[in-house]
Amino acid sequence: MAPWRTLRRALVPPLCRAFPGRGCHLAPERGAECREAAPSRENALQTPNCRFKLNIIRRKLKLKIDEKLVSRFCPPRKSCHDWIGPPDKYSNLRPVHFYIPEDESPSEQKLRELRQETQEWNQQFWANQNLTFRKEKEEFIHSRLQAKGLGLTAETGQKATLNAEEMADFYKEFLSKNFQKHMHYNRDWYKRNFAITFFMGKVALERIWSKLRLKQKKTSD
Repeated sequence: MAPWRTLRRALVPPLCRAFPGRGCHLAPERGAECREAAPSRENALQTPNCRFKLNIIRRKLKLKIDEKLVSRFCPPRKSCHDWIGPPDKYSNLRPVHFYIPEDESPSEQKLRELRQETQEWNQQFWANQNLTFRKEKEEFIHSRLQAKGLGLTAETGQKATLNAEEMADFYKEFLSKNFQKHMHYNRDWYKRNFAITFFMGKVALERIWSKLRLKQKKTSD
């Protein structure tokens, strides 16, 4: 019986590892390897480079998820006016919920759709621009701190920062690099505003004309 017990002890653990089933468990030496390897992975994730990259990835994923979510702000159902919602977390712009009247004319519909399209375009531009700004700002601070031999956390435990003169270099570089992008944005913004102003004047004239016709009709009757 002793040789059989010795043989069983030698064969059962490898077989359990090779053919795992409901009654099989991870071998002790395999579990020990995993437990020994876990602290090394945790320590690797605590390095400044890994923390910095993980923060950027989290923010990107959060932005993509939030872009798919519908705003929770909803005006009253019986409201007959446009409503301005709270500032967006990423673009810092206040979304407008446009009222759609039942007797909306073609010009009024065109004006509303143009304003909605402009709002979505504006929202997307500034959300992306602010995300890029924050990302490049963190990368700039991280590179400057590394050049000084400092970490992302100060001795007091707070997040390490740069002084105003050092940050001025980043602001100047960011504005210079995005100069053409801002020029194109301003050009498109003026075009859209002129179109919106034109349709606003057209709608105002149509409303005045309809009131005059209604008044003439009442006087003639």
